[in-house]
Amino acid sequence: MSTASPQHRRAIVIGGSLTGMLAARALSDVTEVIVIERDALPEKPEPRTGLPQAHHTHMLWSGGADAIEALLPGTAKELDAAGAHRVPLTTGMVAYSPKGWYRRWPESHYSIACSRDLLDWVIRGQLLKHAGGRVTVMERTTVLGLTGSATAVTGVTIRRDTGEEDTLLADLVVDASGKGSRTPHWLGELGAPQPETREVDSGLVYASRIYQAPPGLPASWPIINVQPDPRAGVPGQTGVILPIEGGRWLVTLAGTRGGQPTADPEDFQRFALGLRHPIVGELLDKAKPLTSVQVTHMTANRRRFYEKTTMPENLLVLGDAVAAYNPTYGHGMSVAAQSAVTLGETISRHGWNSPGLAARVQKAVARHTSIAWVFATGTDVFYEGATATGPTLAERAAARFVDRLTYTATGSGRVARALTDVMTLQAGPQVLAHPGTLIAAAVGPLKPQLTQPPLTAEERAAVDYT
Repeated sequence: MSTASPQHRRAIVIGGSLTGMLAARALSDVTEVIVIERDALPEKPEPRTGLPQAHHTHMLWSGGADAIEALLPGTAKELDAAGAHRVPLTTGMVAYSPKGWYRRWPESHYSIACSRDLLDWVIRGQLLKHAGGRVTVMERTTVLGLTGSATAVTGVTIRRDTGEEDTLLADLVVDASGKGSRTPHWLGELGAPQPETREVDSGLVYASRIYQAPPGLPASWPIINVQPDPRAGVPGQTGVILPIEGGRWLVTLAGTRGGQPTADPEDFQRFALGLRHPIVGELLDKAKPLTSVQVTHMTANRRRFYEKTTMPENLLVLGDAVAAYNPTYGHGMSVAAQSAVTLGETISRHGWNSPGLAARVQKAVARHTSIAWVFATGTDVFYEGATATGPTLAERAAARFVDRLTYTATGSGRVARALTDVMTLQAGPQVLAHPGTLIAAAVGPLKPQLTQPPLTAEERAAVDYT
């Protein structure tokens, strides 16, 4: 049995994905950290069994990228050297919103475009570089449960791949194990209350495939995104082309109940051509498929309200283990990064091992979670069968307001900037209630709606798009 003396500081992080590694970095300033991961982590950017969602597009908005840079200085430079793209927003995005084409306004924020495998690999390397030996990663190890009581958690029980079981004691246990988190079950075993849970499930299915991009593209090729209209009374279908490292496109298609994509390669482009605008399918005709189609069905929005639960001392839950979102808006990684920064800031403010520390952090990170939750569920709740009761009156009112903002943003740089502030998690929703933004929304678009995708002449010529 492994133990830690009361004088020996130790934190245990369950899960070695992006959330867990960033949490470990925040904790490593004040304590030894053990990260426990079921998989064997690859030594280069490669897929791993425990992260099937890595096959699909992942957006790292500037709010998350800035948080990662604060935790791991130099990460942006490492990503750039590895071939990731820094995409200015909305300059580098060709997006068809529910209310029409967005214009490509001058840069206000940015996104990092690359494969999830590359991002996780760079962050693992940066963590080991910055942590100064204070972080140990235990691979091929499964956490079986928590030790302690309903009052306080004291550690975890584990099973190594050899079959050997052990107990590790710790001052803090952080569950960053993702959607499959066992914390609700473990709380029940300790006799502690389980969190209230809400689920909004539109039945969304994701299908993704990697393509070799056409030759001769401009270095600043944009993200292409066709969004669904959740209030059109039909299944919501979407498609995105994300430029990633190696001169490739990662293409993700998605559809809700009654309009879902399949794993059939012959169906992939047909589905893309059938979106609200066919640009994604038309561009795929210029590219070469490199992989089979990868499909994911488990995309329900699920939030566990740990911040409202009487939790045992010394237990904290972060990332998808708290809230898993429909990936359409790409907020999961950015929320995780900002939550890790908040973890470090809360420890600095209140002190390591201070009474109620985990509860303070849990409440603080709920602010980040709530913004992403509103984005994801505010759309999905309008699809048939997503909830038992359908959208609430408050959700309907909020949707009408967002519809007006979205419509105005197609021809108003000011409103587009405000929406981008919130979308990239650089600001909270309160900026949308700024008097200037409200007046602009009341006036409506200042420029006429675009009738064609806003590709530049150089971009059109590169793919012979007419």
